[in-house]
Amino acid sequence: MNFVYKATTKEGKTISGTAEAVNKQALLMLLHKQNLKPLLIEAEKKKHASLLGPAKKVKTQDLVIFTRQLSTMITAGVPLVRSLSALAADSESIYLREVLGLITKDVESGLSMGESFAKFPDVFSEVYISMIKAGEEGGILDKILKRLASQVELDASIKKKIKSAMMYPIVILTITILAFFGIMLFIMPKIEGIITSLAGPHAKLPVYSQVLLDMSNASVHATIIRLIPGLSSIPVIKDTPNLIFIVIILGIGFFYFLRYIKTDKGKYNFHLWLLKIPVVKIIILKVAIARFSRTFASLMNAGVTVLDALDVTGSAIGNKVIEAELKAAAKEVQNGKQLSDPISRSPHFPPIVAQMLLVGEETGQVDEVLEKIADFYEEEVGVLIDGLAAIIEPVMIVMLGAGVGLIAASVMGPIANLTKQIPSG
Repeated sequence: MNFVYKATTKEGKTISGTAEAVNKQALLMLLHKQNLKPLLIEAEKKKHASLLGPAKKVKTQDLVIFTRQLSTMITAGVPLVRSLSALAADSESIYLREVLGLITKDVESGLSMGESFAKFPDVFSEVYISMIKAGEEGGILDKILKRLASQVELDASIKKKIKSAMMYPIVILTITILAFFGIMLFIMPKIEGIITSLAGPHAKLPVYSQVLLDMSNASVHATIIRLIPGLSSIPVIKDTPNLIFIVIILGIGFFYFLRYIKTDKGKYNFHLWLLKIPVVKIIILKVAIARFSRTFASLMNAGVTVLDALDVTGSAIGNKVIEAELKAAAKEVQNGKQLSDPISRSPHFPPIVAQMLLVGEETGQVDEVLEKIADFYEEEVGVLIDGLAAIIEPVMIVMLGAGVGLIAASVMGPIANLTKQIPSG
């Protein structure tokens, strides 16, 4: 069962937290092992779950705060278990508190921090976990945690800027889509009936209007249902538009797509596809190069071998295609080549990166050179996102305006030409 406790440390500081134990006596023994003097121990009261269930999500800000505080405590020499326990007790996020409590138990039992974090992929990303493992292997966990906090903040800032720029266009797009399907299902069939009754069944319509009428007919008539025996006799299902079935099919396809990209092959192909999208490719590459430079420089500075640093850094990149390139580069380095050689032949690393890396290898200052590369590309990402955010809104508004204009012309065009289509006499 779970208990809530308050205890004092050797330094006289009062801390509080939650722990799971068989009974109070077992918890007392556990606290004494941690050199804590218990002040209060009581059974944890069960909280009533909301109608929607507990929120299994950690806010970016909570993750940043936790990462920075853990870095500070480790730098100050506080033992890892005590640091995690204290941060679990102080966290404002209920779910993060639960996760940290479980991680603390794992670390107490001898599991590494990286392995413990890997049990919670819904909280800690693959890059986050890889960076933690890199910090443990290189003995620079405090520095890695500081860098992680900055990286999480940078990623959150990028997402926030893009969301902010796209919020207004997305609202317009949603309204436009709803209006489009409303026109397809309700207005266009009536317009077709009016035109047919007044101008005859062979009335000539503008091309764009005829296309919309064909789309409307395809959406309204339940031809798919008639292929399923027995369903067509049910009135409600008989009148169901094809549109519903199209949405269901698209939903199933999206579900299987998400499952596919979680596999190793699917993730690689998805990342490869992302690197073919013009603007997205630039952002991904700049972020990846910055992450590679920062992580690799830190590991080299900590005395980690080039091969081990490449192995860990590849996982921290966040892109399987570039990770595969770094693994191939590691094999060449193992055969006696310098890292700048395979990097210079990479289709994704800019030539300037290989050139600066070569200079670092010749001068013995690889870590300092990579730090400068990381600074440069992190600044480039910020400038690129600011510029992208500035042009997304007007471009989308123009595109949506054109779509609205096309729909309006398709609906109003036939009505305006009715007098020309009505047979004389």
